[in-house]
Amino acid sequence: MDSTVACPICTMTDILTTTGGGHECATCGHEWDGDAGDPTALGEIRDSNGTVLQNGDSVVVIKQLPLKGIESIKIGTKVTNIRLIAGDHEIDCKINGRGVLLKAKFVKKA
Repeated sequence: MDSTVACPICTMTDILTTTGGGHECATCGHEWDGDAGDPTALGEIRDSNGTVLQNGDSVVVIKQLPLKGIESIKIGTKVTNIRLIAGDHEIDCKINGRGVLLKAKFVKKA
């Protein structure tokens, strides 16, 4: 076990080092690349036009996006006060009182 590294998810130090140089948490099972640095760090997130997005920005949806059920997010929907997060869907926001995760490639800065 490698006790110099802590898990970014559960913050426990029971870490197993794999042969490829990655790490695996013995407590929660989370795996990450050992050379990647901080896995929760955000890089520069850009919208569909290449404009850099920041927390609190307003964006406009440029493509109709289906949601579960009958609803969908229509083209031109303005979303205010976005929050940028690490992961596959970079934008966390609320649309009509419903929490939604969006990809930055489907929005442009308002």
